[in-house]
Amino acid sequence: MSRSKVVISDYVWDSVDVERNILGSDVDLYPLKTKTEEEFLGEASDCDALLNTYAGPITAKAMARMTKCKIIARYGIGVDTIDLDAATEAGIIVTNNPTYCVEEVADHTVALLIGGTRKTGLLDRAVRAGRWDVMEAAPVRRLSTQTLGLVGFGNIARHVANRMAAFGITILWYDPFLKAEEARAPGKKVELDELLAQSDLISIHTPLTAETKGLFGDELFSKMRPHAYLVNCSRGAVIDQDSLVRALDGKIIGGAALDTTVPEPLPNDHALRNRDNVVINPHAAWYSIEAFAELQAGAPGEVARVLRGEVPLHVVNRKVLGRSRAGL
Repeated sequence: MSRSKVVISDYVWDSVDVERNILGSDVDLYPLKTKTEEEFLGEASDCDALLNTYAGPITAKAMARMTKCKIIARYGIGVDTIDLDAATEAGIIVTNNPTYCVEEVADHTVALLIGGTRKTGLLDRAVRAGRWDVMEAAPVRRLSTQTLGLVGFGNIARHVANRMAAFGITILWYDPFLKAEEARAPGKKVELDELLAQSDLISIHTPLTAETKGLFGDELFSKMRPHAYLVNCSRGAVIDQDSLVRALDGKIIGGAALDTTVPEPLPNDHALRNRDNVVINPHAAWYSIEAFAELQAGAPGEVARVLRGEVPLHVVNRKVLGRSRAGL
């Protein structure tokens, strides 16, 4: 029986013992630390499976060279760096890891939302600077008098809604792909313009697609309340950052909290840095000890299933099933 070759394009943990244990002794594992497809293709051109964290984008050109590859398994949730149409055409299954950090991102989103409305970061900076004045944060409104708008109402957003409902806040949500009766979470479905016009706090939960790239630009900012606070723990590119700078400079919106930016890290001289009304985190919303363990184990588990001839749990390009290289 021939051995399978599995390549890891890149990883951010100390060892790949977890991957070796999950894949087993019949697999030859090649862990790399690359950033682009050109860097990993030298090793991956004859691989049976590719594990991927950030390296990419992974294009049709790369897939044409990986003639034996049966599966590209992403460690994380987003697959915007993979050409899904090209993968489907090539017969390559693409999987992601959609459940590993749902609680963490929801918790982090809530922390940023409450921190934004209570202005805890601003007050901390004032105290560090030697000032001791509650009115540094003025005005602050009671949370239960405010409205939260969730743009996108998938799994994470619904967890946010459940958590925020406990504070008595009014919840609105917009999602063109979800019917109101399917939501099974607190909140009222509205159109996007209504959500923008009525919300004091707005949290983004859309995937990054061609349609959502730069979604939050000048037009949407102009429809928001002048005190509105925007939180993004989804994908940085959903926000046009130049537009956000203009909206903040022009006092079109009140502030923002960003866990994801473009690029990452955000340059030290970027116009979004060092503002009292902007909080920036280093793409940390996903992290906990438990989520880290699930992150590392999820993708190799999918590869192991494919190598055993089983359909993986989280196929992103489901059109490939029935005609994949893996015979699935």
